Amino acid sequence: MGREILTQENYSRLNEIILQHKGKKGALMPILHEGQKIFGCLPLEVQKRISEELNVPMAEIYGVVTFYSQFTLEPKGEYTIGVCLGTACYVKGAQKIIDKIKREVNVEIGATSPDGKFSLEATRCIGACGLAPVLTVNEDVYGRLVEGDVPGIIAKY
Repeated sequence: MGREILTQENYSRLNEIILQHKGKKGALMPILHEGQKIFGCLPLEVQKRISEELNVPMAEIYGVVTFYSQFTLEPKGEYTIGVCLGTACYVKGAQKIIDKIKREVNVEIGATSPDGKFSLEATRCIGACGLAPVLTVNEDVYGRLVEGDVPGIIAKY
C-alpha cells in the first residue's frame, strides 16, 4: 500500500473528527466512516491512532473494521466492480463474468488492479434478479450479461 495516504495533513483531519465525536456515545462508527473518507481505507496505522485517541482496544476497532463490508484495510480502485453471486446470477453465469473481468483487468476478487483503477468484489443479491447476471461499476448497474459484454463495459471506465 502506498504510504502517501498517511500524511500529516490526513492525520490532522482525523484528529479534528475524533475531537468532534470523542466522549459521545457511539462515536466509533462515525469516526471510522470519516477516517475512511480521509484516507481511502483504514490501515492498521489509522486504527491504532483511533484506538489511542478514544482509549478503545485495538482488537475492538479491528473487529468492527473487518466485520462491516463498507470498511476496507486496503485502498480501493477508482472503480469498484461488484459481480452479484446471488442464486439467480450464479445460475445464469456470474462466475464466467467474474473470470472474464479477472482476465481483462488483471485483478482478483477482493483486490485492486495493479494500476489502481479497478477493485473487484463478489457481492450477494442486489435485488435485480430479473436482470441476472448483474454487475455494478460504482453506482452503474449492468444486467442480462454474457461474457462478451465485459470488455465493452470495462472500456467505458
